[in-house]
Amino acid sequence: MYDRKTWIVLVICSALLVANLYFSSQNQKARNETLKREQKLAETKAVKEQAAEVTTKAELTVEPPLPSTEEELVVLANDLVEFTLTNVGGGIKYAEFKDEFDVGSKTVRVRANRFGNGPVGTIASDGGTLQNVPYTYKADESTEGRKVVYIAKLPSGLIFKKTYTLNLEDKPGAPYLIDLDVQVENTAETALDLADWSLFMGEAAPLYQKEWPQQTGFFHREGGTVHFTDGGKFKGGWFSSPQAMINSAQGDVIEFAGVTNQFFATVLRPEQPQGTTLWAKSEQVSLPADGSAVTSVRAGLRFPGGEIQPAEMKSYSYQIFIGPKHNILLRKMENHWGEGWGDVMQYGWFWFVSRPLNWLLNTYHNLLDSVASKWSWGLAIILLTITVRIFIWPLHAKSTHTMKRMAKLKPEMDKLKEKYPDDPNKLNTEMMGLYRKFGINPLGGCLPMFLQIPIFFGFYRMLQYAVELRGQGFLWVNDLSQPDTMAHVAGIPINLLPVVMAATSFLQIKMTPMTGDKLQQRIILFMPLIFFFFCYNFASALALYWTTQNIFSIGQTWLMSKVPEPELKAVKGAGKSWVQRMAEKQAEMQKLQKQRQQGMAGGMRDVTPDKKKPRPPRTGG
Repeated sequence: MYDRKTWIVLVICSALLVANLYFSSQNQKARNETLKREQKLAETKAVKEQAAEVTTKAELTVEPPLPSTEEELVVLANDLVEFTLTNVGGGIKYAEFKDEFDVGSKTVRVRANRFGNGPVGTIASDGGTLQNVPYTYKADESTEGRKVVYIAKLPSGLIFKKTYTLNLEDKPGAPYLIDLDVQVENTAETALDLADWSLFMGEAAPLYQKEWPQQTGFFHREGGTVHFTDGGKFKGGWFSSPQAMINSAQGDVIEFAGVTNQFFATVLRPEQPQGTTLWAKSEQVSLPADGSAVTSVRAGLRFPGGEIQPAEMKSYSYQIFIGPKHNILLRKMENHWGEGWGDVMQYGWFWFVSRPLNWLLNTYHNLLDSVASKWSWGLAIILLTITVRIFIWPLHAKSTHTMKRMAKLKPEMDKLKEKYPDDPNKLNTEMMGLYRKFGINPLGGCLPMFLQIPIFFGFYRMLQYAVELRGQGFLWVNDLSQPDTMAHVAGIPINLLPVVMAATSFLQIKMTPMTGDKLQQRIILFMPLIFFFFCYNFASALALYWTTQNIFSIGQTWLMSKVPEPELKAVKGAGKSWVQRMAEKQAEMQKLQKQRQQGMAGGMRDVTPDKKKPRPPRTGG
């Protein structure tokens, strides 16, 4: 009986335990499902809140409203530049500089991107085709007219939102800067490669018909070096074919890129260097002043490669610079806006000469501006030239001294030429011995000329891109950045400064002691004519520099003529120079080799059988 009750209790307890476990599991399952539903609701709520936040912030996930069918222009301006933006393409249609005017005008302002077939910041598809679709315009009233927002959906399904903000910081170059933020979302059903899309950087064209074509082109900075390509590369050459489109090399990490002419540039600089490429095209356009045909170069910077998935959004930030190529301004910008801005000047190999010369030119101008503001830039060029000439005065004096001593050796040189008319090696050896005997270094007369080569080309490059000289007059010159044309005769411009430059060059040469043979002397006398044609249609600032240098050299030569003539004395203990010893050794070796060849030719036995000698008769059986 006891066992039966025990089993009944055990069965009832087991049943209750099973029931408890069953209902506990069911309750736990219900609680888990409740927690899952609550978690899912919370996640859904968070996604909706995030989507709402993104929609409010980016305005991309909502289909943008239909834009206006008419072009709407918006102007963002400061004291130096007016940026005119358009909803057609959603970018900067052009920029006008308030203090810069077209050549020969005091009212028509210089306009960047004036021949652009789309605004700066337009989206371009693969192949450089600009997507000039209408954008919806939105102004941010809280920014007091310094921010513009454009949004549009392209046929590809990409929605672009572009925000342009005028830079109002009190830093060098800020008036020429606009910040650009780009947000892109893919509303298509498939992934798209952003490398097929690019931002248009605008175009650059010569400001006047006589501007050299090599000064207009596109560039990009990669690896700390600026790579510039001029518009002439599209035409091809002897070893290349014409190109409708030029692309930069794959794999470059581009710091910034842009287009430029002689004095102004448009630069697009990503917030961080991008591993991407750029494209460029050219087109013939007509200048409004006289209808002259010039080459316009336009370019675009591609977005970094990578697919953008459906419903994915990406953001990019850029800095746009549209302004003058002012060396000191660009150098100062490097301290605030990143490295490399100074390389936009394109000084080339002689940058180490051009940069300090430009700094000194501006320093002299600042000192003279309060005294003679009308002619301050011309006087600064003259003062800079005199400074350079004083710097190389010791070398010039040594050169003149050497040339005078070499001139006194001419009778001895003539005797050597008569003595060794058919042995040039011996003649050169004896001439070197003569120089050594009297302590004359024949290179001493050429050293100042070699030193002036980098100075001249550095000066030339500096004046070529000195935007400070635009519109600045001096004496009869109206614009130091242009030829000093006074009149036209039969369509030929009459420029006076190059004539004065050639005349003073010829006078300077005639006052300098002449060395060398007659052919060399004729070549030297012909140099002023070469420089005359070289500088005739160039900026009058270069002719002013060269004329000032010639006048200074004439005065220097006159002063040197008052110095007693150098005496030609033999140097005591002057042995043979290393060059002379090597020349004598080489001559001796050649003489021995010649004698050896003659000896071998005379000592060889002729083993050729004599056909004319009769053959002896055969004997024997």
